[in-house]
Amino acid sequence: MDVKQIFENNQHWIAKQLQSDENYFKKLSEGQSPEFLYIGCSDSRVSAEELMGLQPGQVFVHRNIANMVPNTDLNSMSVINYAVVHLKVNHIIVCGHYGCGGVHAAMQQSDLGILNPWLRNIRDVYRIHRKELDAIANEGERYKRLVELNVQEQCINIIKTAEVQKANSERDLKVYGWIFDIHTGTLIDLKINFDEILKDIKEIYKIAT
Repeated sequence: MDVKQIFENNQHWIAKQLQSDENYFKKLSEGQSPEFLYIGCSDSRVSAEELMGLQPGQVFVHRNIANMVPNTDLNSMSVINYAVVHLKVNHIIVCGHYGCGGVHAAMQQSDLGILNPWLRNIRDVYRIHRKELDAIANEGERYKRLVELNVQEQCINIIKTAEVQKANSERDLKVYGWIFDIHTGTLIDLKINFDEILKDIKEIYKIAT
């Protein structure tokens, strides 16, 4: 695709929005008050608003390789802080997807240079759940399960943050782990029981507010 085509697409998009609502951009410029923070993968095939059927202004979006939320990543931590403290979102979603290249790369014993420190976080997820994962004989199914467990661990990383703990007690903020099935377009709620998972570690990670 030629870059010029993008600008032509933009003009068509503007015309389409104005046709349906002549005040569309006026409303858009007045600010944002999203209910959702979506943390997803940078994969070009996964578009946050589109797959959820939401419009600009309804979801605050952060994307990176393999939808990671390491506590050492100031980008992710800043996004969570801004979304929770300033935008007052009530729902945080970590959405992984089957066919994730980052998770697949982490399963390989290859030196990937600058990617190594980032992928190490996914390998840590494998280490934590190694017994379950090694018991899955089919490599494809093991790969899919690692995608799901990676989402689970990133949700737990979010719950460990002070901002989220405070918002959970003040306004019942919720964290969700989802998967986008790239083969069917279906969103899958993993229905992770965070209370059960965290009951043995709550005292360690609880931050007084």
